[in-house]
Amino acid sequence: MKLFNKNILFLFFFGCFAFTAIAQQKQNINWISFEQLDDSLAVKPKKVFISFYTNWCAYCKKMNKVAFKNPEVIALLNSEYYAVKMDVESKKNITFERAEYINEEVGKNRQPIHQIPLLLASRKNKTFSLPATVILNKTFKITKRHFEYLSTKKMLKFLKN
Repeated sequence: MKLFNKNILFLFFFGCFAFTAIAQQKQNINWISFEQLDDSLAVKPKKVFISFYTNWCAYCKKMNKVAFKNPEVIALLNSEYYAVKMDVESKKNITFERAEYINEEVGKNRQPIHQIPLLLASRKNKTFSLPATVILNKTFKITKRHFEYLSTKKMLKFLKN
């Protein structure tokens, strides 16, 4: 009888752990590409959140582990925005709004920056820096830009205001 109770207890805890793991996996930001964004905006205009990153950016990685894993940030991005994430060093040609964007710096620079982040996240008289975060309104006009690490608290404030 004791062995039976231990097995039931084990199965109960294992089931709870498995359920929690599954629930956590479902809480992710619905990231889309610029091509998907083009189609989505045509169907339903909505604000756009763009996160520019690259693999070597420590603060970009930290935002992925902290702010982009927060349930409130996830819920807000998924409900009120189209969320786009782009590696600024992408070599991929991207078609958006019937125009093609490329990374003209490939082969010229050690860390080539694609045209799209240069268009949307550049600042006058300042070098391009990461992480770069941009919010566009429903008509695809830039309303906010941020050029540093956003903690969960700062991210929520950025998204709500």
